Amino acid sequence: MNTFYEPLLQMEAFDQIREAMKKEGGLQLITGCVDSQKTHLMYGLGRDYPVKLILTYSELKAKEIFEEYQTLKEEVFYYPAKDFLFFHADIQGNELLRQRVMAVSRLLEKGEAVIVTTLDGCMDPLLPLEKLRSFVMNIGVGSILETEAVKLRLVRMGYERVGQVEMPGQFAIRGGIIDIYPLTEEYPVRVELWDDEVDSIRSFDAQSQRSMENLEEITLYPAAELSPDQQGYKGESLLDYIKEFRSLVFLDESNRLLERGETVEKEYRQSFENRMEKGQIAKDQPEEIIACEVIWHKLNQMRGAALSTLEATDRRLEIHNRYRLDTRSIQSYNNHFELLVKDLKRWKKEKYRVILLCASRTRGRRLAEDLLKEDLNGFYSEDPERVVQPGEIMVVHGNVKRGYEYPLIRFAVISETDVFGQEKKKARKKRRAYEGRKIASFTDLSVGDYVVHENHGLGIYRGIEKIEVDHTVKDYMKIEYSKGSFLYILATQLDAIQKYSSSEANKTPRLNTLGGADWKKTRTKVKGAVQEVAKDLVELYAARQAEKGYVYGPDTVWQREFEELFPYEETEDQQRAIQDAKNDMESEKIMDRLVCGDVGYGKTEVAIRTAFKAVQESRQVVYLVPTTILAQQHYNTFVQRMKEFPVRVDLLCRFRTPAQQKKTIEDLKKGLVDIVIGTHRVLSKDVEYKDLGLLIIDEEQRFGVADKEKIKKLRTNIDVLTLTATPIPRTLHMSLAGIRDMSVLEEPPMDRMPIQTYVCEYDEEMVRAAIHRELAREGQVYYVYNRVETIAETAARIQALVPEANVAFAHGQMKEHELERIMYDFIQGEIDVLVATTIIETGMDISNVNTIIIHDADNMGLSQLYQLRGRVGRSNRTAYAFLMYKRDKMLKEVAEKRLHAIREYSDLGSGFKIAMRDMEIRGVGTLLGQRQHGHMQAVGYNLYCKMLNEAVLRLKGNKAVDEDDFETVADIQIDAFIPDSYIKNEALKLDIYRRIAAIEGEEEKDDMLEELIDRFGEPPTAVMNLLAITLLRGRAHSLYIKEVQTRPDRVTLTMYEKAKIRVERIPELLERMGGNMTFRKTDPPQFVCQLKGGRRRFSGSLLEITGEVLAEMELLKEQEAK
Repeated sequence: MNTFYEPLLQMEAFDQIREAMKKEGGLQLITGCVDSQKTHLMYGLGRDYPVKLILTYSELKAKEIFEEYQTLKEEVFYYPAKDFLFFHADIQGNELLRQRVMAVSRLLEKGEAVIVTTLDGCMDPLLPLEKLRSFVMNIGVGSILETEAVKLRLVRMGYERVGQVEMPGQFAIRGGIIDIYPLTEEYPVRVELWDDEVDSIRSFDAQSQRSMENLEEITLYPAAELSPDQQGYKGESLLDYIKEFRSLVFLDESNRLLERGETVEKEYRQSFENRMEKGQIAKDQPEEIIACEVIWHKLNQMRGAALSTLEATDRRLEIHNRYRLDTRSIQSYNNHFELLVKDLKRWKKEKYRVILLCASRTRGRRLAEDLLKEDLNGFYSEDPERVVQPGEIMVVHGNVKRGYEYPLIRFAVISETDVFGQEKKKARKKRRAYEGRKIASFTDLSVGDYVVHENHGLGIYRGIEKIEVDHTVKDYMKIEYSKGSFLYILATQLDAIQKYSSSEANKTPRLNTLGGADWKKTRTKVKGAVQEVAKDLVELYAARQAEKGYVYGPDTVWQREFEELFPYEETEDQQRAIQDAKNDMESEKIMDRLVCGDVGYGKTEVAIRTAFKAVQESRQVVYLVPTTILAQQHYNTFVQRMKEFPVRVDLLCRFRTPAQQKKTIEDLKKGLVDIVIGTHRVLSKDVEYKDLGLLIIDEEQRFGVADKEKIKKLRTNIDVLTLTATPIPRTLHMSLAGIRDMSVLEEPPMDRMPIQTYVCEYDEEMVRAAIHRELAREGQVYYVYNRVETIAETAARIQALVPEANVAFAHGQMKEHELERIMYDFIQGEIDVLVATTIIETGMDISNVNTIIIHDADNMGLSQLYQLRGRVGRSNRTAYAFLMYKRDKMLKEVAEKRLHAIREYSDLGSGFKIAMRDMEIRGVGTLLGQRQHGHMQAVGYNLYCKMLNEAVLRLKGNKAVDEDDFETVADIQIDAFIPDSYIKNEALKLDIYRRIAAIEGEEEKDDMLEELIDRFGEPPTAVMNLLAITLLRGRAHSLYIKEVQTRPDRVTLTMYEKAKIRVERIPELLERMGGNMTFRKTDPPQFVCQLKGGRRRFSGSLLEITGEVLAEMELLKEQEAK
């Protein structure tokens, strides 16, 4: 980027340093450097070198440099240091590993990279570079692969074999298809073999498992840190890797670097010795760290520069030459535009070249226009090669933390932060977060699970069995009912089966008897109840549709300006949700929108923008929150965001004195307050509004029925926006049935770091180390301990472990004021470690808390762990979550699955999925009312949803009310099943069976076929038959046929008793069938078509013949009412 490089060439010192670096190796010392100017100088000096390593003293600083380098349009990698304290935890997330592998892979692939890391990033032993190269695997179209060898090699490279690839670091082999999810790629890849030659390589989507685009070749890097010791090599440092290329190394503030290295080494040694004393590691175990001294020695032999503000005094660095630069930081203008103009006019006189950086393009263009009005030569440019001339002011898109100037060459760079005072972060590159599929433990049926069959009730799933009947083989699902009876269900009928889930997971449900009347009774009872709920929902819907709401105008200039001030890049989901909400407001209909989004996914921003839109048309806004502390937090956010605009935001909650509250209430009535944020207090009778336009409800699941009734009165015809991370079932149904609109935010905001999650046995040493580390970076810690009676002792024990920390405890049984005081102190940062019960799981937003330790994590539910873990990692620092269980405790299988799942879902955005299943199952009772809860218990959650949906559709007129449900069975004497050789994994097979059973038309069948070919290769005849039978079954269902039975000599069609067919046309049908078909008036009635004899000749396969007979049956179909 010449814009930034060109001016440096006029600086004498810059030339001298460059020449010195070219001539000799070793380190040059450059002092007088300030903040972001260091990045600029590194960029300038490193211009001629393909590989640059930047070492700094803290994670935060590394991220800053990383972001500033991106502004300079160079590809840069952040290489996080390995965790020296906790690397031995049982299971851990692989996000950090992914970043490390990305950086090294770039080095090996292209031999050029800018890598930013902290000093401890160089201290862990790595495999020698040559050895690492031997682990890299290239696969191209046409290359020869031997499946067994590939399998062994991938396992050696640290990949884990699974049934279906969903997360980075996994692979799956199905016949001639190999799926691999490399750590360095955004999407997994599918390699298809023809015998042992690679026929095609394509990327695919982990969620839908469908192929995306074809690739020519793919390079695979190891998916785990391969320990040099175990491979029998001496470990190398990252510095040794860098040395092999033409490279430069930059040290940011070498004194602090040294300090950082020594601290890390000391911590590691201490923890290592403690473990050895306790006998947790063997006496002869080698240390897995490279000593600081060795690192210094290596650094002294490398070519590079140490940059610091002041003269460095440390003797350990061998400095060859010393240079001093004259640079200054730009003063902060804090929104005073006139001060900026004054300085710019002075610089214009002195013929300075000035670059102004703006994180938003529109704002940049506007700034350039404003400068022109002030008689300054300002312009906006997107051209990275454009060199700014003396006396010019160039506005460009980008971001640095602080501005700087070089007085000698009259060059200044001003950042947006200097001008507007607000920290601004804009993402440049979007990466789709890979989302886990629905959590395995819910959707996978395993043998022994309870299932519900719509017609037979509750039984236990006993696996899939192949059964041969009349010389044809089919897969049947075996279900056990009470009194030892078994039901075998054709795998094509899987859509009638659901996994039973209820809120009382520890209660064993009672099995139904096969053919007994008890299930029919239960089902009828529930059906009645469901219809009641459906009626309520539909009436509510109709009432809202009939009324007209206030119509807002399109966005104003103010609105756009307000949105530009948002300090982050909006995610696509967020933009969609904001747009949908605005469209609702601009239309005649009354808005009733539900925004579901994970913890910290920017739901509040959606609310803030809609609120601002309402305020501009002088409508008032109520923002309702469940707790006082949340009210305070949102109030701060709103005031901060709206401080530039004439909007009055007030707070109504216990933190306000009675006098303050009284004033707010009076002003609300007069219309002087635009936005009021509060707890239940805003629903009191004495609170009146002049012109209420919008109600926003946050954390909806926390409000009881009584509050909801008050809300209803308040909201006869105003717009409502509801925000929640974990929706409750009634809300979900209303959204599913189209009664409420729903926006889901599934994409994580740019700057959120995934949470590094460790699952391990409880160990005081680890707790101490984790708290120490967090305090060292001036953060705070949550310690979740869920027993009120012994919480004080636990807090005392932690205080003894870390005497220097300020430890406090909080739980729900405390007096409210005391609890609020502790929480308030914690938010203010006066308490370092908060030992608390799970009361912290709802909505406490503190970005300074980045470590959470959960005691006895195996006793918690999945969504609870997820919510708790979402309390940390709300900033751009790496957050840590430690899930601990008692030492030597045998974990229950469920607990183990949960802990494993939560570790896999360390990616952001899986909350909605976890919530969908877990929360619904547990939180289902309250809002549907106790009565509904009982019904839901009786038939299981999934079936209840299905019945409710059908009832709603029926009432909305999409289905005839008296139409009773019946099922169609297609029994055709041909092999129709999925052979093991095609899909081996049973859970996968069940899933495919279920999806085939749900196929309704030709289009869906083609789509399914395409997916099968893509994922598993060419399907065998038995699978093709299965698809064809499903289609025939759908056709038969539309003709009111309950069973189609095809044998080599006849086709028997059993009709549904209440079939709506044109009976008068039966003689015509029999005539057309040439005497081959007869009609039997049995109960239920049947049509039997003989395939031999008679005037009609049938030819083709049994499937084709069945299709032909069904086509003739269309004659009896009733004409659709026009």
